Amino acid sequence: MCAIADTGSVRKAARQLGMTQPSLTTQLHRIEKALGGQLFFREPTGSRPTPLGHSVLCRARPIVAEMRALIDEVASAAHHERGARLHIGSTNSPAVAGWLRRLRVRLPETDTTIRADVSANALLHMVATGQLDAAFVHEVEGAPLRIPDGLTERELVVREPQFIALADSHPAAASSVVRVADLADDQWMVDPTVDGEWAGLRRVWGAAGIAPRVVHGDYLTAVDLVTAGEVVTPCQPTARSRHGMAIRPLYGDPLAVRLFMACRQDGTPAASADDLFADLTASYMEIAWASEAYRAWLVRHDGLLSVGI
Repeated sequence: MCAIADTGSVRKAARQLGMTQPSLTTQLHRIEKALGGQLFFREPTGSRPTPLGHSVLCRARPIVAEMRALIDEVASAAHHERGARLHIGSTNSPAVAGWLRRLRVRLPETDTTIRADVSANALLHMVATGQLDAAFVHEVEGAPLRIPDGLTERELVVREPQFIALADSHPAAASSVVRVADLADDQWMVDPTVDGEWAGLRRVWGAAGIAPRVVHGDYLTAVDLVTAGEVVTPCQPTARSRHGMAIRPLYGDPLAVRLFMACRQDGTPAASADDLFADLTASYMEIAWASEAYRAWLVRHDGLLSVGI
């Protein structure tokens, strides 16, 4: 109930809680049946509490806070009994594998786990509520994330340019840099579940004066469609190219993200934030210079990469 009220949407609340929308809807209906009344108005713009919902929320929020405190206490006790545990999260990034590898070397006695999610906002919420110790996320330029209170940020890259993936047979692939306007007649595949992605791309298209056809889907599916010449899609500069695919920077770098690591201000139980960030920085630098397309971009920009500032 609190998640639905805070996000204003059952869909967003389900993502934040790490569950499916139908499951959350079913739970909400059970609660409403048990309490004997409707708790939210369902509207085209989202969900808002009914008068009964407001009343129940006033009682629910202290219960949720107490429950979180209880979970933290139990987890702390279990930590001392079982040994150290480290839970990290990340939006999809090739740097994560190297980050995990370095953490396992640094903390051989620690049980280190990873949670991947397309939603940076969901991961930040999990850090704030103690479900994760730290999260490595990206923030699309012009679409700020909701940073919960009590978190501290370590900025990894101030402005990472986003590249474009297209078939190697595409006429634009013959150029070292691609203009957005040259892709006006292409279908673009966009994952609307990635926080800020849709807003960022619409801003870029508007600035270029184009209105391309759009296909919604996940970026793993996009790989096959790109190599088949069906779509073009934005990608990270560190993305690995596949057979039949070309990865190129966009002229003027109109689409960019900010990369940062977030953790709670009281730190993490298994490792210092400094150590976590140092391993993350080393992992990112490793893949940045290993990527052919990104390396060429860095050389053209005299190695300009504001890391760890």
